[in-house]
This record gives sequence, structure tokens and C-alpha cells, in this order.
Amino acid sequence: MNKTNSPDLKSWVNIPAGSDFTIQNLPYGIFKYGIKKPRVGIAIGEHVLDMSFLYRKGYLDNLFLNENVFKGRTLNRFIALGKAYWNLTRNRVCELLQEDNTELRNNKVDLKFALIPLTEVEMLLPVQVPNYTDFYSSIEHATNIGKMLRPDNPLLPNWKHIPVGYHGRASSIVISGTNIHRPKGQTKPEGTEKPVFGPSKSFDFELEMAFIIGRGNEMGASISTADAEGHIFGMLIFNDWSARDIQAWEYVPLGPFLSKNFASNVSPWVVTMDALEPFKCAGPEQDTPVLPYLLFDGEKNYDIHLEVYIKTEKGDSTLICESNTKYLYWNVAQQLAHHTVNGCNMQIGDMCASGTISGPTPNSYGSMMELSWRGANPITLNDGSERKFLQDGDTVIMKAFCKKGDIKIGFGEVVGKILPAI
Repeated sequence: MNKTNSPDLKSWVNIPAGSDFTIQNLPYGIFKYGIKKPRVGIAIGEHVLDMSFLYRKGYLDNLFLNENVFKGRTLNRFIALGKAYWNLTRNRVCELLQEDNTELRNNKVDLKFALIPLTEVEMLLPVQVPNYTDFYSSIEHATNIGKMLRPDNPLLPNWKHIPVGYHGRASSIVISGTNIHRPKGQTKPEGTEKPVFGPSKSFDFELEMAFIIGRGNEMGASISTADAEGHIFGMLIFNDWSARDIQAWEYVPLGPFLSKNFASNVSPWVVTMDALEPFKCAGPEQDTPVLPYLLFDGEKNYDIHLEVYIKTEKGDSTLICESNTKYLYWNVAQQLAHHTVNGCNMQIGDMCASGTISGPTPNSYGSMMELSWRGANPITLNDGSERKFLQDGDTVIMKAFCKKGDIKIGFGEVVGKILPAI
């Protein structure tokens, strides 16, 4: 086990019970504090550790880094340094925060500037995303959607042979807390001969996790399942907003377009693959033989617990879904191997989302489309109201965390409120 993952580690920083941001986590984000320019931070307890300040004051001198990697509006410059530097930085920060280390703890002047309360900072989009791909990796989700649209043939013939995906819109990926306007577009209501135009009436969330590319590949080269995790910097929560009625009309023959490209919210903290290593687990049995490039050794799924809440304008919040990334049929190594098997060149900061993560039970379905079964079984919220799909004024909150014993590795949350169409 990497020493930074040890359950015995304790920090001198006060970390409340149940905190997502333990010393075993140390996720990266981009924050803005007061009039200062954006910079790289690491979450610890209820604070953000200012990496730019630590560098300037000499706490990171032994890492042989450039000052600029911790400055700016994205993590891309730091990510570009590669896995060896990710590990060195993680080890050094973990060392500084351990309970028996006095370097920073006893320097009261530096401590005041190095540790900033999370409540006082503004979190920004953590990476510049050159390209975005959305997969369709949950067999439960694919089967559920198929049952609604194609009852006689719910799972298409190619689904168990390839990790299905499509290229989405990188420019409309926005940080948690960004409000989302209900999209407009063409729909074709049942019983009508011609399409109509207007705001979506079947507005939905999709519970997903995304990984961020930390090392690219040359055009024409491929990334194997064995090497894939070395190309991934970390993961975050991803809410892929969807207009189901627009999607139903447009998706034949080329798949999603306007129903998906208008907005996706992501959580501000990127949890590194090193932090997630202790939570690797086996995925579902792949009962259909795959081609050699999709074969893999060992455990490639992750035991990440997922939750979705709907908060109404009255302020009531209802837990409507509990799922887990371990349910994904296609794991991240297979997703990346398939993405590049044709020679597609990945770039640093590229984001690949899992697709909706649904589990085997109705309460684990990762979208309103499934939870209400396309509106046939409305969900009753805690305030007594019902939902077939999302309404204007609803706020969707997604949370994700791993837990083993007393150790918790959390992603924080991704929040988005729905505003009326413009």
C-alpha cells in the first residue's frame, strides 16, 4: 500500500467526523480567494491548502517544480508534469499535514495564508477540457432504456462487445453551482404527425462519474487496458443534463445532439487515482467474450457510493437514488482502450464520462427516466409533491464517496438548479 493511503495516518488539521476530505484523500481543485488570482488548492477537512503559497514559501522546494504549475485557472499545467510528479507532490503534502509534522503547523504566520476556509473561497472548473466523450457503460441503464424504447430488443447486439460512447460538447461543461436553463428544441409528442418547438417537458439528470486524462497518446497509437490507469489523473462527479423528449426525436440515426450538449455540471474536486487505489473492486461478470484489446487483469472497477437528491424551491430535500460505480459493466481501462484503439489521440484535460450509472434495484436507477419509468410511476418527494421529470426551480444534488472502516474518500458534491427556458 502507498503510505499516503494508510488508514493509520492522522492530520494536525481539524477534520470533522464524516468529512469527505481526509488526509488519505487530498483532492485537487482550482479556487479563487478575495482579489487574488485563481490557483491550485488541495482540500483537507474544512479548508483548502493554497499550493501556490506553499511553493512561494519554500515548502515544496524538494519537488523541483516550476512556480507556474500552481498558478492559473486550471490544473492542466500541473497534470502535464506526469505521474512521477503527481506522486511526489501527494507524498510531500501528506507529509506536511501529518500530525507529527511541525513545519507548517507551528508557523502561525504562514498557516494563516496557507489554510483557507472552504466557505470563503470560490471554486472554479478544475481543468480546461479540450474534448469530452460520454460512454454508455451501465448494463442496467442500457437495458432499462431499451425496455422502454424497444421492449422486444432492449439491449442492442453490439452493446456487450464495445463500450458504446459519443463525443459531446466540452464548452458546456460547467462547475457545480452553475444554474441551468431548461433547453428548447424540437419534439414530437405522441399522436402528432409533425414535430413542435418549445422547452423540453422531459428534463432529466444523469448520474455519472468522469475521469480526466493526465497523459495523452500520439495520433495513431493506442492505449492498452494494462496502461490505461497510468494515463488517468483522477475522477469527479458528472451530471449529464438531458432533454429526453428532444433526444427521442433526434437520436435516429446519429445519436444524441441538442438533447445533451447544452450543459453538464461537474464537481470542483478531482480525486486522484492514487487516493482511489484502496477501493478497487471487481465489476460485473462480462459473460460475452470480448476482443483481445478489451481483456484486462485484476480489479478495474471502483467501489464509489453515489447519491442523488432533489431539493424543491420550498427547501425540502429528498434522497431519490443510491447507486455505485462498481455496477459499471465497462470499466475505465476498457473505456480508454476502446477510445484509442483506432489511434485517437487523447489530450491532457480530456474528460470521459461513464454514462448513467444504474444499479440492479429501482432505488439505484441513475436518472428520472428510469426512476419514474418514463413518467408512468411518479416519484413522491418529502414535501408531498410528485415528479415524473424535473421541474423549474428544482435543485439536483449529487454526492459520491468511498468508505472503508474509518477512512472516507469523498468527492464533495455537484449541484445544479433548473431555471426556466430563456
